[in-house]
Amino acid sequence: EVQLVESGGGSVQSGGSLRLSCAISELPWSTYTMGWFRQTAQKEREGVAAIDSDGNLSYSDSVKGRFTISRDNADNADNTLYLRMSSLNPEDTAMYYCAADRETWPDDEQRLSRYYYNNWGRGARVTVSP
Repeated sequence: EVQLVESGGGSVQSGGSLRLSCAISELPWSTYTMGWFRQTAQKEREGVAAIDSDGNLSYSDSVKGRFTISRDNADNADNTLYLRMSSLNPEDTAMYYCAADRETWPDDEQRLSRYYYNNWGRGARVTVSP
């Protein structure tokens, strides 16, 4: 069973930055499509960023230009996915989840859809104050 563990959440003021990390237990993890999702009590879980095994990147319109998803080199034993978040605003406040799946999909809509991922972490909370 694939295990995903997020870290790096916290509180920050508007305009600040945070970096989330997601450690994945499965090897070779570079063959997985990986994504970051977020959820609040008022909104369903939405995809914000994804990267597949070919390095194709997807971003939601709400975070494009502010968030950056990256993964360690396949030869690196850290097996970690990152989400660098900058220019944060209160609307970014949410629980952030890391997700992974063995499949690859051809377009942004699928890579950012929660319905396509079978493995999830437990989440990391991000709070952005005005």
